[in-house]
Amino acid sequence: MAEDREILREVWEGRIPVCINLAKEELDTVEEPDPYYLLVPRQSYFPLVMDKVQKHFLKHMSTENQEHGEMWLEFEGQPLKWHYPIGVLFDLHRNSASLPWNLIVHFQNFPEDELLHCPNKEAVEAHFMATVKEADVLKHRSQVINGMQKKDHKQLWTGFQNDKFDQFWSVNRKLMESEGEDVFKYIPFRIHQPDSLPVQKLFKPLDDSGEPHTLTRLLKTALPDYDWPDELKYKDVIIQGIKPRLDTPVLWLSEHLSYPDNFLHICVIPRIDHED
Repeated sequence: MAEDREILREVWEGRIPVCINLAKEELDTVEEPDPYYLLVPRQSYFPLVMDKVQKHFLKHMSTENQEHGEMWLEFEGQPLKWHYPIGVLFDLHRNSASLPWNLIVHFQNFPEDELLHCPNKEAVEAHFMATVKEADVLKHRSQVINGMQKKDHKQLWTGFQNDKFDQFWSVNRKLMESEGEDVFKYIPFRIHQPDSLPVQKLFKPLDDSGEPHTLTRLLKTALPDYDWPDELKYKDVIIQGIKPRLDTPVLWLSEHLSYPDNFLHICVIPRIDHED
């Protein structure tokens, strides 16, 4: 179990300032609405923080869009996947994103081929809990999540949804226990790269002699076409908005820098001075 609560709390409290404008082609009034500013949790998902945004733009939308439109966001023409944590989306686009992060909200022309539908917050909950369960399959062969009661699952979700650190971690600490015989079987991770599907492979936290595997070893295993660590001349490796040392043990990263879905989300993006 990760006992460094100060680190866990600092990660939990990470925020991104966002400026949201309504797509100009969807304006139904002469007067252009003011942008809406938000300070959003890195750990959350956009559908959980957009209620006030929708209300803000409601009077500037057509009646049809008010009643039947499905909300979605874009950044520089790229639809944003709502089922990715907000922090992951920002880190993927950080080379071209300024602060506040300027996004466009739409209520029509939903990009069916690029985004999953999100009809309500129950869909977010289903996705979140399914990902937590997948992570525990990898870490503990599902023994921890299956040993919990329904009220524990609900507390985990409610604490996450309402941004309540103590409520969430009082349950999540059980999922993060990794000591002795309970050390994680595999590390739940996903590597995200621009314009690519996430990479996910089975990866053990320790080698055969019990020594911890490092982030370098994980990158070499998951992205064998790159020459690590020399690839850092051309790529940035970002986790939770920071660039960790590649000699950091992956188990420590998993315990301390995983998102609430219990996955270690690693963004590998071009270095801004080596885009060519």
